[in-house]
Amino acid sequence: MEEQHGGPRHGWRYGPPWAHGPDDPEAHRARLPWRSTAALTAVVLIGTTFAADSQPDRVPLDGYARVLLLAACVPLLWRHRHPVAVACGTAAAALLYTALGYPYGPVFLAVAAGCFGAVVAGHRRAAWTAVGLLWAGHVLVALWLYRWLPPAGDRAAGPGQEIVIATWVVAVAALSELARARREQWARERADRAEAARRRAAEERLRMARELHDVLAHSISVINVQASMGLALLDTDPEQARSALTTIKTASKEALGEVRQVLGTLRAPGAAPRSPAPGLDRLPELIEQAAAAGLTVETEGEPPRLPPGADLAAFRILQEALTNVVRHSGSRHARVHFEYGDGVLRLRIDDDGPAAGTDAGGSGHGLAGMRERAAALGGTIEAGPRPDGGFQVLAVLPSHLREDQ
Repeated sequence: MEEQHGGPRHGWRYGPPWAHGPDDPEAHRARLPWRSTAALTAVVLIGTTFAADSQPDRVPLDGYARVLLLAACVPLLWRHRHPVAVACGTAAAALLYTALGYPYGPVFLAVAAGCFGAVVAGHRRAAWTAVGLLWAGHVLVALWLYRWLPPAGDRAAGPGQEIVIATWVVAVAALSELARARREQWARERADRAEAARRRAAEERLRMARELHDVLAHSISVINVQASMGLALLDTDPEQARSALTTIKTASKEALGEVRQVLGTLRAPGAAPRSPAPGLDRLPELIEQAAAAGLTVETEGEPPRLPPGADLAAFRILQEALTNVVRHSGSRHARVHFEYGDGVLRLRIDDDGPAAGTDAGGSGHGLAGMRERAAALGGTIEAGPRPDGGFQVLAVLPSHLREDQ
């Protein structure tokens, strides 16, 4: 059966009503407005009964009159699903009610509700046509057909009465248009909020992808170099092989810790991280890891104290640049130069080359990630071969929020 396979049932298009949000138009149309329709029907029936007492010259209320009143109100249950039919039906029932000479009263509230539903649903022409025909029909009855319609001895309506009815028709249509405009504005605002949420989610996914790439690329490069060294020295120099395995263990443990920190944001959105994000204060550790991979790193200048965002970006750019030297350069020597002034950090990483492959310098995702990190701070990345050989990465990172030591 269809129910056993999770297919649609009971006329649900995308699941049961409770699966939809409160602002879902599909769920809104799926529910019949019982309460509002019952309340409006009660107002029409009771209000017309009281109004009849002050109109002795009209036809007294009878069973047919109450049937017509119900015919004008009950269709409002389907005003969300079939707004055009309901607007026309309520107008026709109200016109027939007044044409038969029954007392005036709140029956026109049903017409207003039907017109309102049609306009809000976007069927403006149908709603205006329905109320226009109601007014034209009433004018025809009040000025000409009254001679042959009940009550007996009725007189033609005066201009004032028709002006009042015309004003009522215009007011109903105007209020409906106002509600439609307001509803469209709410829909646009909801769409804008949803788009902003999707954009923030995409940016967060991109940020996490960059973090994971930088962490894993650096750590796996160190592990790869040490594993190759350990395999080569396993028989000839067991102690050196043991040192390589120790480095692999340390690098993998640190990588797992950083991956857990990045993925922890998925489990607790908005929560503070359990450990601080890495920054330039971990430069000695980064140099030690590079040394374990066979790369000697010299530093020039002192790394400044930066705000967390700039500090993390500078660290990841430096980490990725050193990883690219290990992976793509034949040089075993790199220089890191720090220069800070006028609220701008200039971070330069040089190696002497030569390139170890066609992708030397890291022209893939790593370099793109560095550029994205710099661009997020309003900075730039310049990377390319040096005139005297080797490769250079120059990062210019604005950081006006520097904290003093």
